[in-house]
Amino acid sequence: MRDWQVERRRRTRHLIELGGLVVKSGVVELTGDDRAVIYGALLWIANKLRGDDSERARSLWTAKGTHAFDTIRDGGNLAAKPGQSNGE
Repeated sequence: MRDWQVERRRRTRHLIELGGLVVKSGVVELTGDDRAVIYGALLWIANKLRGDDSERARSLWTAKGTHAFDTIRDGGNLAAKPGQSNGE
């Protein structure tokens, strides 16, 4: 297999994994698969990471993501409970 083919497959796998995270997060279902809403939310995240409070946001989101992965690994359910904080 040629180098460009290997790199293309690696990139494709990476993009599929990132898309899987978007689906796994529930964002697709919660937005009705509205691409403008999803893209806008991602742009908001990028702006937060460029801002003065980026380390706090990164720390918070890392903790939430790690907890979610651990919960999934342990067979738990990530469905938000009524009144649960969204972490902002």
